[in-house]
Amino acid sequence: MSDLKIAVILGSTRPGRKGEPVASWVLEQASTRTAASYELVDLADFPLPHLDEAIPPSMAQYSKEHTLAWSEKIAAYDGYIFVTPEYNHSTSGVLKNAIDYLYTEWNNKAAAFVAYGTVGGARAVEHLRGISSELQLAHVRQQLSFSLFTDFENFSTFAPGPQHAASAQVMFDQLEAWAGAMKTVRQPEVAVGA
Repeated sequence: MSDLKIAVILGSTRPGRKGEPVASWVLEQASTRTAASYELVDLADFPLPHLDEAIPPSMAQYSKEHTLAWSEKIAAYDGYIFVTPEYNHSTSGVLKNAIDYLYTEWNNKAAAFVAYGTVGGARAVEHLRGISSELQLAHVRQQLSFSLFTDFENFSTFAPGPQHAASAQVMFDQLEAWAGAMKTVRQPEVAVGA
Protein backbone atom coordinates (compact mmCIF):
# COMPACT_ATOMS: atom_id res chain seq x y z
CA MET A 1 0.00 0.00 0.00
CA SER A 2 1.25 3.43 -0.91
CA ASP A 3 1.69 6.06 1.76
CA LEU A 4 -0.59 8.44 -0.17
CA LYS A 5 -3.58 9.55 1.89
CA ILE A 6 -6.72 10.91 0.24
CA ALA A 7 -9.59 12.56 2.13
CA VAL A 8 -13.12 12.22 0.81
CA ILE A 9 -14.58 15.47 2.13
CA LEU A 10 -18.34 15.37 2.60
CA GLY A 11 -19.27 18.96 1.82
CA SER A 12 -22.77 19.24 3.26
CA THR A 13 -24.08 19.33 6.80
CA ARG A 14 -27.71 19.92 5.88
CA PRO A 15 -30.29 17.68 7.62
CA GLY A 16 -31.39 14.98 5.18
CA ARG A 17 -28.34 15.60 2.99
CA LYS A 18 -27.89 13.37 -0.04
CA GLY A 19 -24.11 13.52 0.20
CA GLU A 20 -23.71 10.74 2.77
CA PRO A 21 -24.62 7.89 0.39
CA VAL A 22 -22.63 9.56 -2.40
CA ALA A 23 -19.50 9.76 -0.22
CA SER A 24 -20.04 6.17 0.96
CA TRP A 25 -20.28 5.03 -2.66
CA VAL A 26 -17.02 6.85 -3.49
CA LEU A 27 -15.28 5.14 -0.56
CA GLU A 28 -16.65 1.77 -1.66
CA GLN A 29 -15.33 2.32 -5.19
CA ALA A 30 -11.93 3.25 -3.72
CA SER A 31 -11.80 0.30 -1.32
CA THR A 32 -9.79 -1.92 -3.67
CA ARG A 33 -7.24 0.74 -4.60
CA THR A 34 -3.65 0.04 -3.60
CA ALA A 35 -1.90 3.27 -4.62
CA ALA A 36 -3.58 5.31 -1.87
CA SER A 37 -5.73 5.00 1.22
CA TYR A 38 -9.05 6.84 1.29
CA GLU A 39 -10.78 8.20 4.38
CA LEU A 40 -14.02 10.08 5.00
CA VAL A 41 -13.78 13.60 6.41
CA ASP A 42 -17.30 14.74 7.27
CA LEU A 43 -17.75 18.48 7.76
CA ALA A 44 -20.47 17.63 10.30
CA ASP A 45 -17.62 16.45 12.55
CA PHE A 46 -15.87 19.84 12.26
CA PRO A 47 -18.43 22.49 13.25
CA LEU A 48 -16.66 25.58 11.98
CA PRO A 49 -18.41 28.91 12.54
CA HIS A 50 -18.24 31.49 9.79
CA LEU A 51 -14.56 32.29 9.36
CA ASP A 52 -13.57 33.87 12.65
CA GLU A 53 -9.78 34.09 12.46
CA ALA A 54 -8.43 37.67 12.49
CA ILE A 55 -5.21 36.84 10.61
CA PRO A 56 -5.45 35.64 6.97
CA PRO A 57 -5.10 31.85 6.58
CA SER A 58 -2.02 32.30 4.38
CA MET A 59 -0.12 33.34 7.53
CA ALA A 60 -1.00 30.03 9.32
CA GLN A 61 -1.28 31.81 12.67
CA TYR A 62 -4.46 30.27 13.98
CA SER A 63 -5.96 31.35 17.30
CA LYS A 64 -9.05 29.14 17.59
CA GLU A 65 -9.16 25.51 18.70
CA HIS A 66 -11.59 24.59 15.92
CA THR A 67 -9.20 26.01 13.33
CA LEU A 68 -6.24 24.16 14.79
CA ALA A 69 -8.17 20.86 14.73
CA TRP A 70 -9.28 21.46 11.12
CA SER A 71 -5.75 22.41 10.08
CA GLU A 72 -4.28 19.28 11.64
CA LYS A 73 -6.86 17.07 9.93
CA ILE A 74 -6.46 18.56 6.45
CA ALA A 75 -2.66 18.81 6.61
CA ALA A 76 -2.43 15.02 7.02
CA TYR A 77 -3.60 14.31 3.45
CA ASP A 78 -1.92 14.31 0.05
CA GLY A 79 -5.12 14.78 -1.90
CA TYR A 80 -8.83 15.37 -1.61
CA ILE A 81 -12.08 14.37 -3.21
CA PHE A 82 -14.66 17.06 -2.58
CA VAL A 83 -18.20 15.65 -2.51
CA THR A 84 -20.46 18.64 -3.06
CA PRO A 85 -24.09 19.42 -3.63
CA GLU A 86 -25.01 22.22 -5.96
CA TYR A 87 -26.79 25.03 -4.15
CA ASN A 88 -27.80 28.13 -6.15
CA HIS A 89 -25.35 27.43 -8.99
CA SER A 90 -22.41 26.93 -6.61
CA THR A 91 -21.02 24.70 -3.90
CA SER A 92 -22.41 24.64 -0.36
CA GLY A 93 -21.64 27.51 1.98
CA VAL A 94 -20.31 25.14 4.63
CA LEU A 95 -17.76 23.66 2.21
CA LYS A 96 -16.63 27.07 0.98
CA ASN A 97 -16.25 28.24 4.58
CA ALA A 98 -14.23 25.13 5.53
CA ILE A 99 -11.94 25.60 2.54
CA ASP A 100 -11.44 29.31 3.32
CA TYR A 101 -10.24 28.58 6.87
CA LEU A 102 -6.91 27.23 5.56
CA TYR A 103 -4.33 27.97 2.91
CA THR A 104 -0.93 26.28 3.21
CA GLU A 105 -2.56 22.98 4.19
CA TRP A 106 -4.06 22.81 0.67
CA ASN A 107 -0.94 23.96 -1.23
CA ASN A 108 0.78 21.62 -3.68
CA LYS A 109 -1.70 18.80 -3.25
CA ALA A 110 -4.27 17.30 -5.62
CA ALA A 111 -8.05 17.40 -5.78
CA ALA A 112 -10.93 15.71 -7.56
CA PHE A 113 -14.63 16.51 -7.50
CA VAL A 114 -17.81 14.51 -7.07
CA ALA A 115 -21.02 16.51 -7.35
CA TYR A 116 -24.75 15.97 -7.32
CA GLY A 117 -27.73 18.11 -8.18
CA THR A 118 -30.31 18.79 -10.86
CA VAL A 119 -27.58 19.31 -13.47
CA GLY A 120 -25.13 16.91 -11.83
CA GLY A 121 -23.52 19.62 -9.71
CA ALA A 122 -21.55 20.91 -12.71
CA ARG A 123 -21.71 24.55 -11.65
CA ALA A 124 -20.58 23.71 -8.11
CA VAL A 125 -17.52 21.98 -9.55
CA GLU A 126 -16.73 24.92 -11.82
CA HIS A 127 -16.59 27.18 -8.77
CA LEU A 128 -14.48 24.68 -6.83
CA ARG A 129 -11.98 24.52 -9.70
CA GLY A 130 -11.38 28.28 -9.49
CA ILE A 131 -11.09 28.15 -5.70
CA SER A 132 -8.66 25.22 -5.92
CA SER A 133 -6.44 27.04 -8.40
CA GLU A 134 -6.12 29.98 -6.01
CA LEU A 135 -5.12 27.57 -3.23
CA GLN A 136 -2.40 25.99 -5.40
CA LEU A 137 -4.41 22.78 -5.32
CA ALA A 138 -3.94 20.82 -8.56
CA HIS A 139 -7.30 19.52 -9.75
CA VAL A 140 -7.76 16.61 -12.11
CA ARG A 141 -9.92 16.59 -15.22
CA GLN A 142 -12.13 13.59 -14.43
CA GLN A 143 -15.08 14.37 -12.21
CA LEU A 144 -18.22 12.52 -11.23
CA SER A 145 -21.59 14.18 -11.72
CA PHE A 146 -24.74 12.61 -10.32
CA SER A 147 -28.14 13.84 -11.45
CA LEU A 148 -31.05 14.00 -9.05
CA PHE A 149 -33.20 12.91 -12.01
CA THR A 150 -31.32 9.77 -13.05
CA ASP A 151 -29.04 8.75 -10.15
CA PHE A 152 -31.52 9.13 -7.29
CA GLU A 153 -34.75 7.16 -7.06
CA ASN A 154 -37.63 9.52 -6.29
CA PHE A 155 -35.04 12.29 -5.94
CA SER A 156 -33.94 10.84 -2.60
CA THR A 157 -32.40 7.34 -2.69
CA PHE A 158 -28.95 7.25 -4.27
CA ALA A 159 -28.87 4.66 -7.07
CA PRO A 160 -26.05 5.63 -9.45
CA GLY A 161 -25.99 4.37 -13.00
CA PRO A 162 -23.43 1.62 -13.71
CA GLN A 163 -21.36 3.89 -15.98
CA HIS A 164 -20.17 5.87 -12.95
CA ALA A 165 -18.01 3.03 -11.59
CA ALA A 166 -15.63 3.14 -14.57
CA SER A 167 -15.49 6.94 -14.41
CA ALA A 168 -14.62 6.72 -10.71
CA GLN A 169 -11.62 4.51 -11.47
CA VAL A 170 -10.36 7.03 -14.02
CA MET A 171 -10.76 9.78 -11.43
CA PHE A 172 -8.84 7.76 -8.83
CA ASP A 173 -6.05 7.03 -11.34
CA GLN A 174 -5.67 10.72 -12.15
CA LEU A 175 -5.90 11.83 -8.52
CA GLU A 176 -3.37 9.29 -7.28
CA ALA A 177 -0.92 10.22 -10.05
CA TRP A 178 -1.23 13.93 -9.29
CA ALA A 179 -1.13 13.44 -5.51
CA GLY A 180 2.07 11.44 -5.86
CA ALA A 181 3.63 14.02 -8.16
CA MET A 182 2.65 16.92 -5.90
CA LYS A 183 4.12 15.13 -2.90
CA THR A 184 7.53 15.39 -4.57
CA VAL A 185 6.99 19.14 -4.88
CA ARG A 186 6.31 19.41 -1.13
CA GLN A 187 9.17 17.06 -0.21
CA PRO A 188 11.91 17.51 -2.79
CA GLU A 189 14.72 15.01 -2.71
CA VAL A 190 17.89 16.21 -1.02
CA ALA A 191 20.64 16.70 -3.60
CA VAL A 192 23.49 14.22 -3.37
CA GLY A 193 26.40 15.76 -1.51
CA ALA A 194 24.28 18.56 -0.08
